[in-house]
Parts: sequence; C-alpha cells; structure tokens
Amino acid sequence: MASLPVENVSDLLASMASAANLLAHNRPGAREQLLSRAYELITRLETPSEVIQRMGWAEPARFAASQIAIDLKIFEKLKEAGGPGLSLPDLAYATQADAALLARTMKHLASMNIVSEKSIDVFASTALSDAFTEPKLRDGITYCFNVAGPSFHKLPAYLKTTAYKQPHDISDGPFQYAHDTKAPFFLWLGEHPQYLENFNNYMAGYRAGKASWTQEGFYPVSERLGAGLKKEADTVLLVDVGGGMGHDLEDLKTRFPDLKGRLLLQERPEVIRQIASLSTGIEVIEHDFFTTQPVKGARAYYLHSVLHDWDHDSARRILTHLAAALERGYSKLLINELVVPNQAAAWSVTSMDWLMLALGAVRKRTERDWRELLESVGMKVVKIWTWEQGTESVIEAELV
Repeated sequence: MASLPVENVSDLLASMASAANLLAHNRPGAREQLLSRAYELITRLETPSEVIQRMGWAEPARFAASQIAIDLKIFEKLKEAGGPGLSLPDLAYATQADAALLARTMKHLASMNIVSEKSIDVFASTALSDAFTEPKLRDGITYCFNVAGPSFHKLPAYLKTTAYKQPHDISDGPFQYAHDTKAPFFLWLGEHPQYLENFNNYMAGYRAGKASWTQEGFYPVSERLGAGLKKEADTVLLVDVGGGMGHDLEDLKTRFPDLKGRLLLQERPEVIRQIASLSTGIEVIEHDFFTTQPVKGARAYYLHSVLHDWDHDSARRILTHLAAALERGYSKLLINELVVPNQAAAWSVTSMDWLMLALGAVRKRTERDWRELLESVGMKVVKIWTWEQGTESVIEAELV
C-alpha cells in the first residue's frame, strides 16, 4: 500500500495539538475533539490489513482476556500488589489457573495497555485496570461480553433471514435470535438477575467522565427549573422517571444543594431493591412508566436514556402518560438522550444506534424524529442543549 502523504498526517497532528491546547484550558468539548482526531490518526496510519487484524482478533481478544481477568479477579490482585506487581507464578498460584494460559492472557492485556508489563513475566496494575475493579465499570465488560456481544455476533445472520429489513418487533429481533428467547430485552434482563445487576451498575459507569446535564455550560438548571418554581412545601422539583439507581438525582442534589423542591425517583421494584442508599431528600416511588403517571404538576419530568430503549409506539405510550401529568405553562419534560445529527455523526452516536438495533430492535432518533414524536402526543420542543457533538443532549419540551 502506498504511504500516506506527509501533509495529511501533519495537518491532523496540528489539529490534535490545537485540541490538546483547548483541553489544557478546560474548554468544553476539547477532550472529545482530541479523541476524535486520535481515532482518525490511527485510521489514516493503519493499512487495510492492519484494520482487519485489529477488528478481527486484536479487539475481540482484548475483550475476552478482560472478561477472563475479571472472572479470575486478576485486576483486584494486581491492584492489591501495588507498584511491584505480581510475577506469573504468583498469579498462577493466586488464581489456580494454568501458568501458560495466564501468560498469554496477561501479555495481550499488556500489549493493549490495560495492564503494565514490568519485566519478563511480571505484571502490574494501571489506572485503567484499577478502574476495572469498580463494579460500575467491571460489570460493563461482563454485561457487554455476555449480553450485547452475542447479539452483535449474530446480527448479520439475523438480518439475512429477514432479507435485510429494518427490525421493529421488540420481541422478535436480533437479541431474541441470538439468545433464543421471545422475551423483549428488558423482560429478559429481569429474568436474569445477574445481568440486570451488571446493566444497572454499568449505567453509572457509562456516564462516568461524560458531561453531566447539570454542570455549568450545559443545561441552565437554575434558570430553567429554579426560576418560577412554586413555593408550596410539597412542590416537586423533578421526577426522574425510570431513573435507575438514582445517579442523576444525586448529581443534581450535589451541584444544586440550595435548589428547593422535592426530588422523586421512579423505578420498577426489582431495580429499587438493588439501590444500596440514597441521599436524604431523594424519595423513591415504585412506578411502571407504561401506566398513569401518579405525580401531577411537577416542575420537571426527566427521562435519561429511557426512550431509546423503546419503539415508536411504546415511546408514545410513555410520553402520553407524562403529557397527561404536565401542567400547561409550568411543567417541563427533559429528555437526556443522544440526538443523531443529519451529517458527520460521531462513532459514539452511531455505535450506540447499532447497540439499540442489536438489543432492542430500536434506534437512536434524529432531531426531526424527536420533534415528530413529541408533537404526536401534544408537546413541542422548546430547545435542545448539546455539550459537544457525540455527547448526550437535553431536549426541553412542554405542552403545546
């Protein structure tokens, strides 16, 4: 293959240097820009054969080796060992795994920058491997490997059986084909408590390091929610509908401790049972968002990564119940989701769209999709706030 023109790489390196400078000055979106340029640099430098090697076996092997390390608690053992690390014989003794197999596993993890290879057959932890000891990240690997992974692997075969038609049935799609079930994704999760726990833990990990909708420069919480808030003692500031483990409410309470009004977390019983603790002032209510919304006239109803799990008709059912609870001219609906741009979508957006395809036979929505969906239930988009292309947006809507 002919080498790339030097100026192509030089221009990209200059662009990366500019993004790095913005990152050094804490400019919003700079980290995402730098990551995008770095991925582009790799793509420009790799030969087509190297791309196939990376996709075909380097990345799958890293994924499998990481799951093996989790099963054997290798990341925890390396973290406990500290700087000196552990020798291969020590790891084999601690895990009771075959030393030759461990050597192959650890060498690939080291080559992929997950652990550090201090010397021959001596391995130590890194910041990344230490992070993989946290349930919110560790469980993300297990969930993706065992739940999402088979769906992606079987997706081409499934689409071939449908003559490449867009799937729409949440109980008969790629996920069901891969896992030999007729249960929709979330019902299947409920039937597999370990994977449900993995999923709920990872929802916190997935958001780690990403811009929070409450941080300065994103959604103006005080201006849009605090101003005009009713003064009654039982006023509800925000209802987090399908709010998982309550991470968003905790974040809101931490960043805006003086903001008045009740904070309500609504979830299914099986999710609530997994919540270890919540800050004082966060109330928990059992609720199925396919049923009538019991809280009327709150200042805001909040949906974070909820509607992307459901097809158009199901999403309309959820929104119809919420629309009936809104107070005209006062209540707001806040939807925290990825909004697919019409052109030049980032990989973080397009890959999430594929994840929705593989798991739920649903898709990420464009701005036009969101406007049409909300208008179909008597609401309108007031404004869309976006931190940076490739990150989640906050769609503010109200009754027409």
